[in-house]
This record gives sequence, structure tokens and C-alpha cells, in this order.
Amino acid sequence: MRFYADLHIHSKYSRATSKDCDLENLSFWGRKKGITVIGTGDFTHPAWFDEIKEKLVPAEPGLFRLRNDIEKQVTRDLPGSCHGATRFMLSVEISTIYKKGDKTRKIHHLIYAPTLQQAALISQKLGRIGNIKSDGRPILGLDSRHLLEIVLEAGEDCYLVPAHIWTPWFAVLGSKSGFDSISECYGDLAAHIFAVETGLSSDPEMNWRISDLDRYRLVSNSDAHSPAKLGREACIFTTDLDYFSMRQALETGKGYAGTTEFFPEEGKYHMDGHRKCRVRLSPEESRELDGICPACKKPLTLGVLHRVQELADRTGEERPENTDPFVSLVPLPEVIAETEQVGPNSKKVAKEYERLLCKLGAELAILNDIPLEEIRNLSGSSLIPEAIARMRAGDVTREAGYDGKYGRIKLFREDELKRDTTIALFDLERESSTTRQKEQDKPPKK
Repeated sequence: MRFYADLHIHSKYSRATSKDCDLENLSFWGRKKGITVIGTGDFTHPAWFDEIKEKLVPAEPGLFRLRNDIEKQVTRDLPGSCHGATRFMLSVEISTIYKKGDKTRKIHHLIYAPTLQQAALISQKLGRIGNIKSDGRPILGLDSRHLLEIVLEAGEDCYLVPAHIWTPWFAVLGSKSGFDSISECYGDLAAHIFAVETGLSSDPEMNWRISDLDRYRLVSNSDAHSPAKLGREACIFTTDLDYFSMRQALETGKGYAGTTEFFPEEGKYHMDGHRKCRVRLSPEESRELDGICPACKKPLTLGVLHRVQELADRTGEERPENTDPFVSLVPLPEVIAETEQVGPNSKKVAKEYERLLCKLGAELAILNDIPLEEIRNLSGSSLIPEAIARMRAGDVTREAGYDGKYGRIKLFREDELKRDTTIALFDLERESSTTRQKEQDKPPKK
């Protein structure tokens, strides 16, 4: 079967997360987004682990589902078009901070386990090292290599994926506190790493420029801190619905169909800059300034694109021999917000979002799977199908994020939406045949 998985999320017990990040809301929004497998996140937190044990029951091998009575309550409030299955995989993000070489290293890691017993064993060992009760994403003074060793000792089916590997502050290849390679970070156990998470500010095409990453499967997840952010990035599997088949797909590539991505410019660490100074620079511009902010004269935050260029040993035109496909998407609320010329959190967007889900099905299907003609026939809008056509064709305007500030992807020129509606719709319809042809001619990137 073909399905979407979002395997990096957080619960209500992590800092800076929504109080709605409980299992019921995660399942509810997972179905609206069209995600079949969701990471539980935060399984080392005692209170969250108690909720997992209370509310989830075993499903397919290594996966869990909501208890029947809770499942019925969740399903009752969903549109009939979003009644697909939802499963949970035991997961947690661990932050390690330690001194190695001449640097303080701050690395985030994703850990997965197929059983409650193995998850509990990992938690017990980590609990002896540091405080795992204060935050769903605990911070431990532990070398990355030793964390991997603890995961492997919990059972051969447990595995670790380096999280959002390019983020400047907290990542294995980050500019502020990372390493220059995965093997340098994990040492003699590095061979047990078979996948890396690219993060919101990079896409696979950027990662293809580093030949050292060819050996790893590139995965993408939302890192959601609220249920509504689920699925903004996701992995696509064509395996049986079980933990072990998914793990094997990440190891071998068989049954792994790639990722859905942010346009990397939308990520909040894509470019260099200083948010407080409102300074955004390309890597070339910041190099000319020796990495110093022209406004405050302090060091710039060097973004993901800069760091990729530093480690790259290929040009942008070169490709590895084997790659997995990916598509770049804009979240549906942002698509609607642009066509309505309102904020993505407005009531108008929420109403239209629910209407589209009732008519067409889950969000990821609307953005990536449903034929455009069907969307045109059922959406009741001319602008939204055109926006999706442009997004699928990559025909977008990109305002890159930097230093913690999200970027913005625009699907229309400002003058297109400001003109008289009748004229604008006529022009868009006239232009859409070209956009549709671009989409048909453009295969998923590989």
C-alpha cells in the first residue's frame, strides 16, 4: 500500500508546544492531513508515556492505534472523506549537549522503538544520565555516539535518525555546533545510521550536493509543535503497514517512495542573516562581509544554504546515481489564505479548508494526488485549482527565511489578485493551460 508518515512530532509535554498535542488531536489532524503513521514523540517523558500506555493498543507489528472508545470519539467529528486509518510509532527527539574537540556540540536525534518495553528500557538508561521529566525533548550531557549505543542495546530493531541535520544551532551538520560528517559525530557506530532528516530549510536536491550523504536515506517530517502543523513535510512508503517493513524501506530503499517537502526557502534557516536587524543575505553576500552583520557588526547566523555550500563536493547540476523522488508543497491553509488575501489563521481560511476537505478528501491528497481536473470540478473556486497547478509545477515566488524567521512562498503576483476579479480570473484561466502543461511535463524530482 502507499501511505504518508510523519515521524517527528512533539507532545504537549515539550516546551513551546500546543496544549492540544495529545493523542486524540494528533489522530484527528493526522486524518485531516491524510497521514497514516504518526510518531508519538516524547516517549521518554513519564507522563506522556503513561498516556501512550493508557490510550494506545497494539495494531500491526510495531505500530499502535487508539483504543476503540477513543477512536469512535475522534471519528465522530471528522468529515466522511477523512476516515482513513491512523497508526502511531513510538518516537522521541533527544537533545545532546557535550564538548568534543574544540567545540561544544548541540545535536538533536530521533529515536524509534517497536515495543513499549524497548522504549521503557531506553528511557530508564537515559534517566540515569539526566533529567527526562522536565521536557518531552530532554537535554542530556551525552556524546552522540553513546546515545546511539544505548539505542542499539535496547534491541536490533530500534534505530536512530539524526534530526534536521542542517539547522545551525542544534544539528549534526549545523554551522554553529555540528560536525563536518555523520561519521565524525557517531564514530565507530556510524555504520548503524541509515537515514538522516533533511529539515524544513533544505530539500533532497540540496543534500545531493554532498557525496558523503549518498549512503543515507533522506527523510522529511513536520517537527510539528501543534496538531495543525502535521504533514507539512512527510515520508511516502509503499510497504506493508508495519514498523519493520518501514524500517527496512529506510535501510534498503525498497518500498520507500520519497518525500513531500517545504519549498526550502520557506524554512526559517535557509538564508544567512540577522532577524533583529532585518538583514537577510545570500551566502555569497555574507562571505564578502566575513560573516559579520552590516547593521550591528556581530556574527551573522549562517543558514542552511551556506552550510551546504561549505560541505558540497558536487555542483547543483550533478546528481548521485540513485535518488528518491520528492515534491515541494505549500500547506493548504497558506494556499487558501493567498487566494482569499487574508491570514492563514483566519476564520475564512478555516471555513474554506473544511469545505475543501469535505468535497475532496485529506489535505495531502488535494495538494499532491488528486487530478487537477477533479479539483476544478469539485472545489467551487477558480483560484485554488490554479494555485495548486502552479505549486505542482514549481511556478512560485520565493521569499527565503533566515535566522529563525520563516520564509514565504507566493503562488500569484500581487497585481493578479488586486485587479478586478473577473479580469483576473479570465487571465488566470488563459495562463493555466501553460501551467498545466508544465505540471504534466515535469516528473517528480529524482
